[in-house]
Amino acid sequence: MQPSPSSHPRPAPSATPAPAPAEVGRPPVTVRAFTGDFAEVPRHWLAGSPAATHLANGVNLLFPAGERFFVRSVHHFAERVRDPGLLAAVRAFSQQEGRHAHAHDRVADTLRAQGFEIDDFLAWYTRTSRRFESWISPELRLAVTAASEHFTAIMAEDALRGGVIDHADPAMRALLAWHAAEEIEHKAVAFDVLRQVAPSYRLRVTGLAFATLFLGAYWALATRMLLRQDGVSVPAALRQLRALRAGQADVGILRRVFARGIRDYLRRDFHPDDSDTYHLVAAWAARGEPRVTEVAARRADAHA
Repeated sequence: MQPSPSSHPRPAPSATPAPAPAEVGRPPVTVRAFTGDFAEVPRHWLAGSPAATHLANGVNLLFPAGERFFVRSVHHFAERVRDPGLLAAVRAFSQQEGRHAHAHDRVADTLRAQGFEIDDFLAWYTRTSRRFESWISPELRLAVTAASEHFTAIMAEDALRGGVIDHADPAMRALLAWHAAEEIEHKAVAFDVLRQVAPSYRLRVTGLAFATLFLGAYWALATRMLLRQDGVSVPAALRQLRALRAGQADVGILRRVFARGIRDYLRRDFHPDDSDTYHLVAAWAARGEPRVTEVAARRADAHA
């Protein structure tokens, strides 16, 4: 294997513990609370577009169960993590993801208040994803998590670079920016644990295949359900998205997440730090967000 062109030094996957965040120029994985209120979020909160809103709402509905799956998958291997920096990051990762799940549960409550019938879909989604989880090995669960975290890191990069999110309702914009910043902070945690406990390229790619299949299918089904309840056909939704792109409110996120995400992840020497997006977190933090409060940072670090 040739060394990665990334400027971040990385140890051989099968021999050396994964580096602590400070050793690769990452910011610490910092736990924060989001206190925003979604009571005044309008029905079409993203660019005034049902299509763009429900594309975002569709993935929002997946986050709570998905984030909890990620935590279970990584936590299963916590006792095998020997590097203190990575172990602290694993614990903070779990706290971050738990708070993300709770915040997106509140978004789901807002959708219910707006009249959307989402509970049958969520029950089916949770039931089928838990069944899949029970069928596969802990190592494959971790590989699916690492690949999924790669996809969410690309979504996060999009969110913090602006574009269509600049046209979002303020409360939702604040939620997505907070979530995005923390996804970037911990984007390498699951991957580094996988690299330490099961450094197999075949396993990593198998995890990518499952992550792509399930994220794509569940996201499409959730979006279609919401559009149907809003009286918007798929052709009409596609026309709305094309109009937004023509007006520079870019919504080409699916192409970037899946096309770019898969291409990069298939490289044998891939690492999440190859795309250095940590400056986006620093810029977000510097702007300040009154709905976000740092919590439990010392408790997370104390386990190192």
